This record gives sequence, structure tokens and C-alpha cells, in this order.
Amino acid sequence: MVKFTLKMFVWICFFFIGILVGMQQANKGMLEMKGYEDETFTTPVYWQEREDGKVEAAFLGNEVTQFDLEEKRKKLEETETYNFFSSIGKAFAEMVTAIFQSLIQWISSLI
Repeated sequence: MVKFTLKMFVWICFFFIGILVGMQQANKGMLEMKGYEDETFTTPVYWQEREDGKVEAAFLGNEVTQFDLEEKRKKLEETETYNFFSSIGKAFAEMVTAIFQSLIQWISSLI
């Protein structure tokens, strides 16, 4: 079992590195195909703090303002939709937490 786990870990690392190398090659290819340097092309997320302490942010060329974020947050709070997968995730997290807490208490009682 340990041998299998080690092999799978090596394979996962190998494929992950391959994905990263492939993404880098794709980026280089896109830049070569474009034919000129443009910094906005290589940075899909732009984040800069101004001297007055305010933060400027842009995502895929669209400016993101604090007003937009507040408006979206209010809209999400108003809808109050029920997310099935979120509730399953929360229940699973609580279950795992309870199991590990009881396991740690049991181990500490043995010591």
C-alpha cells in the first residue's frame, strides 16, 4: 500500500509539473503569436495600492471598485438562496472536525 501511494504521489507531481510547464509554453506561444509586448496582456489580474491607501484592482481588463463589491454582496444577501453543496460541505467539515477532536481527546487520554 505504501508503494502504491508513493507511486501515485510521484505520478501526481509529474503531471502537475507537466501542467505548469504546458501553461508556461502556452503563454510564450501566445506572446510570440501576438508579435509585440503588452503588459496588460500578460497580467489578467491587476492590483495596486495607491499612495492615499486606496486599492486599484482590475480583473481581465474590467475595473473592480468597492461599490461593485458592496452591491454584489448586498444582492447575494437579499437572495438568500439555499446552496445544497455548501450545506453538504459544512456538514462534512463539522463531522470531520468532531471525529478528529474526539480522536485527539482519546489519544491524549491514553497518554
